[in-house]
Amino acid sequence: MIRNVLTIAGSDPSGGAGIQADLKAFAANGTYGMAALTALTAQNTQGVRGIELVPAEFVKAQIEAVFADVRVDAVKIGMIATAEIALAVAEALAPHRDVPIVLDPVMVAKGGAPLLAEAAMSALRTALLPMASIVTPNLPEAARLLDAPEATDRAAMAAQARRLTECGPAAALVKGGHLDAAESPDVLFAEGAAHWFEAARTPTRNTHGTGCTLSSALAAHLARGLSARDAVAAAKDHVAAAIRHADALSVGQGHGPVHHFHRLWRD
Repeated sequence: MIRNVLTIAGSDPSGGAGIQADLKAFAANGTYGMAALTALTAQNTQGVRGIELVPAEFVKAQIEAVFADVRVDAVKIGMIATAEIALAVAEALAPHRDVPIVLDPVMVAKGGAPLLAEAAMSALRTALLPMASIVTPNLPEAARLLDAPEATDRAAMAAQARRLTECGPAAALVKGGHLDAAESPDVLFAEGAAHWFEAARTPTRNTHGTGCTLSSALAAHLARGLSARDAVAAAKDHVAAAIRHADALSVGQGHGPVHHFHRLWRD
């Protein structure tokens, strides 16, 4: 049976991040993708030029419409933007606590534009974090969620992953892409233990949407019934391969997208 996965996130018209990346990642990992939009952005590979928010009640209506008709096997939450939207998403998902939820706490775009209002941080912590099956912050995002200094080594990463699970989610994946190191390690804290996932860095500037892609691939594999640990491993493999093949694409003049469909497309 093909699994159905819902993304709740913003739109990227250049196709590299947001719901566009999510839907590609769902498809590339063998699932059927659906999307409820929280925001429209005017952006390209060089940066974000503008943001128009979807009214919170309409975000909720989109989610409720999907659940009223379609079996949802997993949910990925990305760009939330405001406290009102965070609370509306939490209210819409409250009746469906049996569905795995991947929370990607999107705060800043690749080009540096803020994507989460400061006032929304409290709502993200109190309303959405406790609902998550797994939360997937990078190092700056983990630090903000915990109101702590940014981790600079593996010991601090593992400690912050453990602390995040104490905030409610069943598991936390802290991504080490911001570490000043030759490797890009991620750490998953789940069921009382830390598990490390290693990856070599690929020399490319085309990494737009990697966070969206990882969390969406993870949601796809949770929907297919994998454990958190196995789902993270499969998702990380997908992202690493998509980055390795990113230079086969010719999209934009800035940070281009990763190549989700490298296994299917040929020059």
